[in-house]
Amino acid sequence: MTIKHLLGTVAVASAALLVSACSEQKAPESLAQAPQQEVKSLSFPDIYNDYLNRDVRDDIFYFVMPDRFYNANPNNDNGSTVHEISQGGYVIDSKWGFHGGDMQGIEEKLDYLKGLGVSAIWMTPILRNDAVQWGGYAHHGYWIVDFTEIDPHFGSNDDLKNLIEAAHDKGIKIFFDIITNHTADIIRYEECHKPDGSFRDEETCPYKTLEQLANGDKYTPFLPAGTENVKVPKWLNDPKYYNNQGDSFWQGESAINGDFVGLDDLNTRHPDVIAGMIDIYKNIITEFKPDGFRVDTVKHVDMIFWSQFSPAIMNHAKEMGIPNFHIFGEVYSADPIELSSYTTEGKMPSVLDFGFQQAAADVFYRDNSPVSIAQLFENDDYYNDHDSQADLLMNFLGNHDMGRAGFFIEDGMGDISEQEKLQRSILSHAFMYLSRGIPVIYYGDEQGFTGDGGDVGARENMFSSQVEEYNDNNLLGTNATTADNNFDPIHPIYQALQEFAQLRMDHVALRRGVNINRYFDERRKAFAIARVDTQEQIEHLVAFNADTEQQKLTLNASSAGYKWLAGNNEFRLDKGKIEITLPPLSYTLLKAETPVQQIALLEFDFGGVEEQAGRVRLDYLVPQAKDLAMPLFNFTTEFKNAEGQFEVVAQDNTAPYSAIITQSVFEEYNPTEVRVTMADWQGNKKSQTFSLADQTVQTNQ
Repeated sequence: MTIKHLLGTVAVASAALLVSACSEQKAPESLAQAPQQEVKSLSFPDIYNDYLNRDVRDDIFYFVMPDRFYNANPNNDNGSTVHEISQGGYVIDSKWGFHGGDMQGIEEKLDYLKGLGVSAIWMTPILRNDAVQWGGYAHHGYWIVDFTEIDPHFGSNDDLKNLIEAAHDKGIKIFFDIITNHTADIIRYEECHKPDGSFRDEETCPYKTLEQLANGDKYTPFLPAGTENVKVPKWLNDPKYYNNQGDSFWQGESAINGDFVGLDDLNTRHPDVIAGMIDIYKNIITEFKPDGFRVDTVKHVDMIFWSQFSPAIMNHAKEMGIPNFHIFGEVYSADPIELSSYTTEGKMPSVLDFGFQQAAADVFYRDNSPVSIAQLFENDDYYNDHDSQADLLMNFLGNHDMGRAGFFIEDGMGDISEQEKLQRSILSHAFMYLSRGIPVIYYGDEQGFTGDGGDVGARENMFSSQVEEYNDNNLLGTNATTADNNFDPIHPIYQALQEFAQLRMDHVALRRGVNINRYFDERRKAFAIARVDTQEQIEHLVAFNADTEQQKLTLNASSAGYKWLAGNNEFRLDKGKIEITLPPLSYTLLKAETPVQQIALLEFDFGGVEEQAGRVRLDYLVPQAKDLAMPLFNFTTEFKNAEGQFEVVAQDNTAPYSAIITQSVFEEYNPTEVRVTMADWQGNKKSQTFSLADQTVQTNQ
């Protein structure tokens, strides 16, 4: 049975469906059921050949572990021939070992990725590691000893430069995964280690609090013989730059100061550490010219570090001729308040949206109401300060730590058919591509990989695997196993992702448009959102049915006519309403035939101030907005600076309108008044200034 029949995912039609004011249409049967046996090719707009000037919101990311992707050069499989610490670990039948993938392997498969619609590749860390620690192996790249050269298991510095050049020639960006929180585990403590570095008793060094340190209860750090100079740059070998407080237990101060699973935890409050890390990654940019960084373990680093590191790196990248350099952080939390603190106070352009992953899994993999998705998008206001917004968030469905989408489906849905598993995977990917944010494919998901859970259970080979625990897994949409090479361009998920990529490339509203909640009902498993580009101002209506039963949605129409772009559905327009009929586990994408009707600026008022979890929320009341199908206004919030000039501190373009300000920004301005400007998308504006002096601040813990 073809994927067209399973889900009705279809390519963009060349002819529009014209819908009268009271007529019924459905996706063309010939398209909805067309077989997909041939290798498909995509049509790339010009911006997809111009990697340097392309906005990151236009990108589709592919997250790959180089060691597990493709082995093009067996000569580097055992790592270094010069540095003993970076040698060995090639154990191809162990899920923990190095398996041989390298930079040349990724370069050889660039056409496979380009064919998928990928425009940016994010690689796990590739700098030189301590290859073997605690009986484990650094296939993942997170145990760095040398921050100046590539790990020899993955190739040479020249191999990396060749990959970047080849990718750029195809319009594909390359992102490095970087680490600032820790290095490899080299430092030992006299209180719990022997002189040779092995443990004295239990294999742990319990965390010592700052209070203990103040009372003289400290660890005594030392470097075992032969390890005194293994780290590069040289300053990293000095224990004074580390916290040296023992193992983190992930709570309280230990989350920042503790050793992350034993790794040497840098004191990221120390001015020399901040300056040193900035220099390290400036040099990386200067030498290799990557297009951006994903930053590991962000929440385990002091906030003062990020407020200096992020701007310095962004400025240096621009000086090096990389105008759209992008940074996004890993903040392992689904809480938008915590996530957004790093894009606001921490000055980081973006973060991985763990909230998106949780909400998507809740609906598509655990069969729950989409109310969590509605709340996800309503919380986007937390990200909307003067220089960042939610459309820069990185959307994903699974990763190398938590596990794969396929695993979550099998784990969360119980005994369902292979057909339904495939449908749920494709439907959740449709949601990732068509809602706000930047989609991130986890390598292998496009080939139906499922894995055995998190961490090494989700790190299968794309090339032929000799790991039995991987090879006995069920793959979605195919009879292949991980014992095979899995670069199949006619796999149903691969082809579905191609079509989603084409939709994003063809419609700017799906890449940069405002994301508006259009229909949510906690009693139903179907929902709808709208994507509207502020320039084009035409609604792209996306509806999803996560139920195994047919669903009908009725909502206010923004246009007298819609045309079908993709999916499997019937829709009917009557008296200003649009009724959409969605088959089980399906989606549809409709485009309005006319721009959203603009109305005069409405009256608005100040709704009060509320303090919540380190933020100050200012609400704006627009009573008439509730009567509109889609209110398209932008609210800008300004405070006066020390010179008495108003400066933008927040913006919001979706109802209900508000400004959510970090406590530090609020205290910096200490405002007695706020200027609020309401604007429509035609450029019309009106402003009001409200006094904050007589406002009673409500507290919501």
